[in-house]
Amino acid sequence: QVQLVESGGGLVQAGGSLRLSCAASGRTFSSYGMGWFRQAPEKEREFVAAISGGGGTTKYADSVKGRFTISRDNAKNTVYLQMNSLKPEETAVYYCAADRVVVPSIHGENYDYWGQGTQVTVAS
Repeated sequence: QVQLVESGGGLVQAGGSLRLSCAASGRTFSSYGMGWFRQAPEKEREFVAAISGGGGTTKYADSVKGRFTISRDNAKNTVYLQMNSLKPEETAVYYCAADRVVVPSIHGENYDYWGQGTQVTVAS
């Protein structure tokens, strides 16, 4: 069982930056692919970014490429999402998720564990 706790959300002006963190429990964190997803009100959940267990492979949604960076520190059991140049339409609850397959997936249904989410609000 893996427990995930996100933090770092908040209110930011358009064009600003935030760094989200996701702390994981357990001793085998490096064996999990990790992903970030987001869900805006009345919209479906969408993939944002993912990273392999060792951190050598990353994937991004086209909409965030060049602005968001996913990274992980396996010694701290933590995955991060650095978000720059934020846009109002990116207001959403951001979730981190863990996949028992080390290669990261862009599909939420492949993930086994989910955090409770952290709210990101981008003001225009």
